[in-house]
Amino acid sequence: MKFLLVIAASTLSALALAAQNAPPPAPGHTPNTLDKARIFRLEEIPARVAPNGSEGRNLFNGTLATGEVVGAHVTLQPAGTVPGAVHTIQHSELIVIVEGTVTFDHDGQTETAGPGSVLYVMPGTMHRLRNTSAAPVQYVVIQVGGDTKK
Repeated sequence: MKFLLVIAASTLSALALAAQNAPPPAPGHTPNTLDKARIFRLEEIPARVAPNGSEGRNLFNGTLATGEVVGAHVTLQPAGTVPGAVHTIQHSELIVIVEGTVTFDHDGQTETAGPGSVLYVMPGTMHRLRNTSAAPVQYVVIQVGGDTKK
C-alpha cells in the first residue's frame, strides 16, 4: 500500500512539473473549441489597440457542441474616439452595452443605446457604433454563424 502511495505521489509531482514547464499560450491565443464549461477572464486577455485608440480583446472563437460557429470580443471606446467606418458583416451579432452610451447607425437609421441594451445586427446590415457620450463606452460583441472565424 505504501508503495502505491509513493508511486501516486511521484506521478502527481511529475504531472505538476510538466504543467509548470509547458510553454505558455501565444499572446491573444484563444481556444478554437468550446468543448467544456469555462470562464474567459477579461484581465487575462491582452488588449489590441486600434489606430483610433479603441481597445479590443478577443474572448474566443470556436464551434459550439451544437455545431454553430461563434466568437466574442469586448471593445472599449474612449470618449471622443473617431468611430470605425460603416461596414457589413456576413454573420449575426448581438452587442451588449456594458457601460456608456452609443449611437447605433444601421441601414440609414440612427438609434441611441445605453448600459444593459442589446443590439441585434443581422447579416448584411450596414452598421457601426459610435461613442457619442463624454465617457468611455464598453460593449461585448457575440458573433454567430456565417463568416465568424473558428
